[in-house]
Amino acid sequence: MAELLSVQGLETQFRTREGIVHAVNGVSFGLKEGETLGIVGESGCGKSVTVMSMLRLIPSPPGKVSAGKALFQGKDLLKMSDDEIRHVRGSQISMVFQDPMTSFNPVLTIGRQVTEPLEVHMGMNRKQADDRAVEMLSKVGIPNPRDRMNDYPHQFSGGMRQRVMIAMALVCTPQILIADEPTTALDVTIQAQIIELAKRIRDDLGMAIIWITHDLGVIAGLADRLVVMYGGFIIETAPIRDVYAHPSHPYTLGLLGSLPRMDETGQRRLVSIDGLPPVLLEKPNFCPFAPRCKYVVERCWKENPPLMQVSPDHTAACWVNPETGRER
Repeated sequence: MAELLSVQGLETQFRTREGIVHAVNGVSFGLKEGETLGIVGESGCGKSVTVMSMLRLIPSPPGKVSAGKALFQGKDLLKMSDDEIRHVRGSQISMVFQDPMTSFNPVLTIGRQVTEPLEVHMGMNRKQADDRAVEMLSKVGIPNPRDRMNDYPHQFSGGMRQRVMIAMALVCTPQILIADEPTTALDVTIQAQIIELAKRIRDDLGMAIIWITHDLGVIAGLADRLVVMYGGFIIETAPIRDVYAHPSHPYTLGLLGSLPRMDETGQRRLVSIDGLPPVLLEKPNFCPFAPRCKYVVERCWKENPPLMQVSPDHTAACWVNPETGRER
């Protein structure tokens, strides 16, 4: 499969009263056509800022993309003019945000908000846009879609609003869908429905997906490949099965240890990761996970490890092999 998106050395900073926050620090990853990439990490690790930077949605000031490239079909999104990037957003790369209630305009009908991208990006007239919007609302499971086009966001439940948000993101048939924790505010049954919906639409449309989450359980049955982030850095990348079978960074090990498992017999105590995420007012020159790591060695305090090859498609940024406890 050809590479659709290539992010290289992305760095994003925010100027605050306390100083400059180094939110994203040299992040690099690729996305192939039709692939689903999961980006995992706890709140504040830089997941959302990475994709918002790529799409030029970071408010400036206080934010600034200070380095890197984001190549989409060979063109750098970070160097496009405002008109060029506006044409890409919504038509070729779409995004589903975490909270559907605050993502909609409360005073416009759902129909108006779903049809607008079709009129702006595809030049459809009102009738064509309405028919396409009804078709897409039906595809994401909204009952009586033509009648519900005249309703307002507050008249939909949380799960239905998220379905409408997905319909709005997909209405122009983008090549990449970015989903930023789209199931966080939903109950478990609705989460499962949204994930199944995403898988079905991905298979139908053949698009690529970047799915951002803090929950390794949510991403298990959806992603082909996983990127684990911590403190603004990518600390592990691997095919999804490799991450669960052979986690190679202590942070990934901790995330997996905090998940209840259905495939184990007997009792297993869930683990927690001691300590707090790093304050990123200074770019660390040591491993950002060192203060919380039980495998820490002297070298961890002296040098921030790069991503190192663990197996052909598996990399981890750790000086120690957590499976053996020995330095790499």
